[in-house]
Amino acid sequence: MKSLGSAAEPEIRDEELAEEEIVARIFEAIIDQRLPPGTKLSEAALCEAFGVGRMRIRQSLLLLASREVVNLLPNRGAFVASPSAEQAREVFEARLMIEPNVARLAAERTSDSDVERLQRHLQLEHEANHSGKRRDAIRLSGQFHVLLAEIAGNTVALRMVKELVTRTSLIIGIFGSPGVSNCRDEDHDEIFEAFRTRNGSAAAALMADHLRHIEQHLELNDPADAASDLVAIFRK
Repeated sequence: MKSLGSAAEPEIRDEELAEEEIVARIFEAIIDQRLPPGTKLSEAALCEAFGVGRMRIRQSLLLLASREVVNLLPNRGAFVASPSAEQAREVFEARLMIEPNVARLAAERTSDSDVERLQRHLQLEHEANHSGKRRDAIRLSGQFHVLLAEIAGNTVALRMVKELVTRTSLIIGIFGSPGVSNCRDEDHDEIFEAFRTRNGSAAAALMADHLRHIEQHLELNDPADAASDLVAIFRK
């Protein structure tokens, strides 16, 4: 005999999705603007959409909250983060304080293998941009900044850049028009050239100009609320 609660349980697949895959798909939906800021992420709907148990969904939401992509509100549940225009400006202000110096250090400390690694990454960026893959372009352009922080060799700066890049990707997904990604190809190409020639001062100046350009091309108005069908968005 079935238990009284069995009818309400989602259908669990033989191989459940891992938390990181669920996290990645929710984040992608935000970046693609399929999940507007402020959307309520119902545990029941996500269980149904992904075919997993409630505990797996809760762990995924906790991971998203740790990355400031989701807000967990007591007695209300989980909601897609909804940064204000002022908070978005503060993120760019922080990036301008940190990343020009990171670019300078990276250019001064780089090795030939670092140059080759960055060049391969730029090729992937170009391909994503030219083929219109907005989500991949946003992800790869953010990774470019993280790579520079890794090459700079400062673990504190790397942690800060990772957090700021994640928050910027969310901001781009919310405030950018559907055809806009984080960065222009030519900006990264110019930074790479300064990087390749070990010109730290040029790398710092180009990075500052680059970050200002990204901010200037966002529509920093508080976004409107919208409802979303989570099952329709995520169920394959």
